[in-house]
Amino acid sequence: MPSQSDLLAKAKRYRYVICLVIFLSYLLVFFHRLCPAVIALDIQSDFGLSGTVLGLLGSAYFYPYALMQIPTGVLVDSWGPRKTIAAFFLVAAAGSVLMGLAPSLGWAVLGRVMVGAGVATVFVGNFKLLSQWFCPERFLTMGGVFMAVGGVGALTAGAPLAWLSDALGWRLSLAAVGGFTALMAVAVWLVARDRPQDMGWPPVNTAPEQAAPAAKPRLLDGIKQVVTAWRFWPISLWSFFTVGLSFAMGGLWGGPYLMQVYDLSKAAAGGVLSVFALSLLVGSPLLGLAANRWGRKPVLRMCSLVLSAAFALLYLYTARLPLPLLYVIFFCLGLGGTATGPIVATVSKELFPVEIAGASVGMVNLFPFLGGALFQVAMGAILSSAGEGAGGAPIEAYKLMFLFTLAGALASLALTWLLTETKPRKV
Repeated sequence: MPSQSDLLAKAKRYRYVICLVIFLSYLLVFFHRLCPAVIALDIQSDFGLSGTVLGLLGSAYFYPYALMQIPTGVLVDSWGPRKTIAAFFLVAAAGSVLMGLAPSLGWAVLGRVMVGAGVATVFVGNFKLLSQWFCPERFLTMGGVFMAVGGVGALTAGAPLAWLSDALGWRLSLAAVGGFTALMAVAVWLVARDRPQDMGWPPVNTAPEQAAPAAKPRLLDGIKQVVTAWRFWPISLWSFFTVGLSFAMGGLWGGPYLMQVYDLSKAAAGGVLSVFALSLLVGSPLLGLAANRWGRKPVLRMCSLVLSAAFALLYLYTARLPLPLLYVIFFCLGLGGTATGPIVATVSKELFPVEIAGASVGMVNLFPFLGGALFQVAMGAILSSAGEGAGGAPIEAYKLMFLFTLAGALASLALTWLLTETKPRKV
């Protein structure tokens, strides 16, 4: 009979197999999230949409994604992340196919809603899994790797999607991705396990915070405990502004801006948007290491400064930026916003008891996607209000849009003084 140490060694090896499947699933989450930026003008032309309506279509992903964070936190704490992710990924697969085959705008919106709701479970589910399969010291590090893999998904939503849509059209491209999403749902079901004990192995994480509570808290009590705590609101509002603005640019309006103001081709614009993904690949692990060394609060403040500087340049020099600098700016838009996901999730977990980790991460994670939804629509309305001609929105409209985003970035900077530092102090 294998010893406990042998079983523990097996668990520590197998956890990386689980990570491989869940992390690859997150690759698809980012692809679905950001793909409209490259094919936005194709969709707009196909359905004859204004900028405001295009923003509404793009945001149809973010509203259900945001609203799903509350039930997702509940589900992963009770039903388990494996069942939750696998089931909802099938919904996302059907939604992607539906959007690709949609005969009208209404069907496209429904498909986009299904995609947003379906992939919404992966982020919270992953961090719940990490809390069971890794010790606290490695939790943030693995979260950084998780976000880096998401960067690969963002990368495929740039230039590769532009090439694919040129070859197959945007509709068949989305239908094909829907088929692959269904395959990943099956892989999650077959491979993932909620905790080592489900495989008959001893627990990997034996930290005191992982000790089982005397009584499992009622689900609504956990949500109430989170939202009534003052420390919940600064990190939630911070992510609303920074990550929401980052999503709005990288996931929709960055593409039209590059193609209309700088007259870039779809492939060239996709190339610039790809560095947004590079910021996740490189930035997320580095930000995680920095947060482990210097603390969560100073790193998040630095990210707000980076985001503010990027939007300030776009506002001041809207149509006069050299192409190499545009690459740098879009890298900073990802670094200051989306790449902070592991730190935000870690802070969310560390602010509350581990038995409500799913609820706390899910509730905080609602805000960046609510921000992404609202900012996409607001930015589209700003562009439409200035009047759209044959070549799209005028430069002055984009300048006004960037003034709006700069104000949001500065608001996030102010919020960093209200954040609670959760990095344990060395004694």
